[in-house]
Amino acid sequence: MTRIGLLDSGLGLLGTADALFSLAPQADLVLAMDPDFTPYGSLSAQTLEERALASAAVLADWEPDAIVIACNTASVQALDAVRARYEPTIPVIGTVPAVKMAAGTGEDFAIWATPATTGSAYQQDLIDSFAGDLTVAKIACPGLAEAINDADMPTIDAAIDAALAQMDPGTEAIVLGCTHYGLVADRIMAARAGITLFDSPVPVAKQTLRRLGVETATAQIPIVTADGQVGAEPEVRLGEIIATYASGRRIRLPESLAAYPAGRRLLAREAAA
Repeated sequence: MTRIGLLDSGLGLLGTADALFSLAPQADLVLAMDPDFTPYGSLSAQTLEERALASAAVLADWEPDAIVIACNTASVQALDAVRARYEPTIPVIGTVPAVKMAAGTGEDFAIWATPATTGSAYQQDLIDSFAGDLTVAKIACPGLAEAINDADMPTIDAAIDAALAQMDPGTEAIVLGCTHYGLVADRIMAARAGITLFDSPVPVAKQTLRRLGVETATAQIPIVTADGQVGAEPEVRLGEIIATYASGRRIRLPESLAAYPAGRRLLAREAAA
C-alpha cells in the first residue's frame, strides 16, 4: 500500500491530496499543517526551513514512501534542506508554479502568489527560464492564503478583486503560485469571465507517483467474483487520510474544509478515530 506524507502551512495541501486520491485511489495519506506559524511568507528563511523540517519529521515517523512539500513558499526556502535530511531513503517532491505550462501557450499571463514568493529569485528564475519572451505580471496577493485557511469568503473575494485590479484587462491566464489559491478557483473564474487558470496539484501528484513507480488510475479495475462473473464495480480498498497534524499535534480534519469541494472529498476519506 502506498503511503504519502504532505506538508504545508495550512489548507494549501488539500488540492494535492485531492489530486493524489484521484490518481491513486488506494494510497493512504498523512497530512502535516502548521497553523502556529502561518503564514509561511512572513517567516525568515531560517525559521521556515526549521518549520518544514519539523513537519517532515512528523511525517517521517509514519515511514511514508514519499514526502510532498505541497507549498510553493516552503518549496522555495526549504526543499533542499528536507531533501538533504531524507533522500534517498524517502523521496521528497516540491511544488513548482505551473509557469512552464502557461508559457507553452505563447500568451502573456499573470502569476498570483504570496508576497514572499512574488519577490523571490526562485520565481523570477522560472519566468526567465520558461517565459522570457512573454510579458508576465507578478501579482502579490497579501492575505488571500490566510483568508482561505479561515474560509473567510468576504475577505477571499476582496483579495481576488484586488489581484484582478492589478492585471491588464487583456490578460486572460493566471498561474496560481500558491497551493491555497486553487481551492477558490471557482471564485476567481466567476470574478472575471474568460480567465484560464494554471495550477500545480495534478502535475505535482503525477510527479510524486512517477517517482514511486505507481501507475495512475485511468479506468475502473474489473473484478471477477467467485462464480466467474465480472463485477460492475471494483471491490478495492480506497485509501484514507490516516493521520492529520497541526504544528505537531494530532488532530481531526478541521470542519472548515467543508467550505471547499476538495475539502469535502477529503473529509469523506478521513479514517475513523
